[in-house]
Amino acid sequence: MRIVVLLIINLSFLIASAQNTELFKSDGVTSELHRQNMGKVTFMNGNIPLDQYKSTDFLTSFNLTYKSDLNIRFFMDNSITNYLHQLAPNLSAEELVKIGNLQFTFYIDDTFIYKENINNGCNFGYNSSKDTSTALRVPLTSSKSENLWGLNMWERFKLNGGEKALTLGSHKLKIEVRPYIITNDSKEAKVGKLIASGEIKLIIKTPEVTAKQMAIQPIMPNSGWEISNLQFDRSKIELLNKDIAAYNLKEITSVVAVYDGKLLLEEYFNGADRNTLHDTRSVGKSFASTLMGIAINEGYIKNDKQTLHSFYNLKEYANYNVKKDSIKIADLLTMSSAFDGSDADSDSPGNEENMYPTDNWVKFTLDLAVDSAKTNGTKWDYFTAGVVLLGDILNKNVPGGLEKYADEKLFKPLGITNYQWQYTPQKVANTAGGLQMRSLDNAKYAQLYKNNGVWNGKQLLPEQWVKKTLTKKIQIQGRDNEFYGYLFWNKTVTYKGKNYETYYCSGNGGNKFIIFKTLPLVVIITSKAYNKPYGHAQSDKIVSDYLLPAILK
Repeated sequence: MRIVVLLIINLSFLIASAQNTELFKSDGVTSELHRQNMGKVTFMNGNIPLDQYKSTDFLTSFNLTYKSDLNIRFFMDNSITNYLHQLAPNLSAEELVKIGNLQFTFYIDDTFIYKENINNGCNFGYNSSKDTSTALRVPLTSSKSENLWGLNMWERFKLNGGEKALTLGSHKLKIEVRPYIITNDSKEAKVGKLIASGEIKLIIKTPEVTAKQMAIQPIMPNSGWEISNLQFDRSKIELLNKDIAAYNLKEITSVVAVYDGKLLLEEYFNGADRNTLHDTRSVGKSFASTLMGIAINEGYIKNDKQTLHSFYNLKEYANYNVKKDSIKIADLLTMSSAFDGSDADSDSPGNEENMYPTDNWVKFTLDLAVDSAKTNGTKWDYFTAGVVLLGDILNKNVPGGLEKYADEKLFKPLGITNYQWQYTPQKVANTAGGLQMRSLDNAKYAQLYKNNGVWNGKQLLPEQWVKKTLTKKIQIQGRDNEFYGYLFWNKTVTYKGKNYETYYCSGNGGNKFIIFKTLPLVVIITSKAYNKPYGHAQSDKIVSDYLLPAILK
């Protein structure tokens, strides 16, 4: 009898221990389809809702194109949080989801290509929960304008060997899914058991490109520019157009080149035309530098050495520190202030993503603490909020406010009448970015700097300010031979062993206004590859592999 009682007690303990392996009661098997495909990664064309998903929707082969909608849905026997709990039983659910998520492994033709531990913040749709869901969907490609982590993961897979492996013809893609965690005492991921896998045949075909798509687009009348008669290698531009049409270069909307002050190329793609207003994102920051130079020249701002305490009573804001008082306009222009803010660090208090949801961006910035490791004017750290301050300083000190001042002192003299600002919560023109203009007008702005501030014989921008702006003020950490001026970037392009120094405005997605120092060349590239890992790289490629070979031949 005693043995039986002991057995019952031990059995109860084992059952209780087994139950403790789960933090949450998961959704379990959600359907017969789920039961039949437990542990499988299935492939589908687009987002088919789970309650409508059938085995007949499962794809065994797929014609992979740039504008396609390849999705996966995988069926598990537990939830993500419970899988993570199995890897670290002593941690709470809150702790687990901060240090782990799922790992995706990609194979092409049974050869390992790429592995990614997705960020702990990545979720799986509005109706999914890491704590309970057992059937999850991930889009890999999309014909729609979406900003989803799955699409970015697919792009990183392609950049890290996938594109090279997916040559013309048929290939087997295999995907495996596992849980992972990375604890504080280990830089290596602890990876759990395989929880789902699946494969599909991908068919890769050469996109059809027409002769019309390849042809150099004629410059239509009324461009506002004198037309260049420079003889260039037309085959290089035809190849550029072909690669854009074939999506080898993705989401490019325009390429404009001005040579010796005359319009050489005016090319539009993917639905854009001469009248399209392009959202070039952080390119708009450079305009804050331009307007600051004009305002200083006209005496509304004393000089670029003026400090924040000249404009704000900083003791009225949180985290007052005497170091804030000494932050200069020049420090904000070179993104080298001591504010505890870095857009490159998602955990930084001053990261721009923390600013946007607030109802006052200026207060958000001035409330920030200073970083004890930073000395004003010495360390570059990309800091959008600081450029918002520059806009606010301008708005409060120039007659009529920033928007009216920009129109009268910059846009109208350049003949720019069709443009659109974004605004801060206080309805001030947003100098952080998002200023939308036509490509030909963007070219006017860049050419103004190439002309040392002169337009149509009038000095719109002081020559000394142009020189100060296009000076290597500060080294960009982690990048060889790249520098920052006054909200302008600097780097050198090499072609056929010769170096060509450039200054440029840059915005998310690969948007670039490029001014060559020793060549009489200005280039405008607009793109909608927002948040895509290839955005800036392909804009650089357009310059180095197509435009310079065409022009310098």
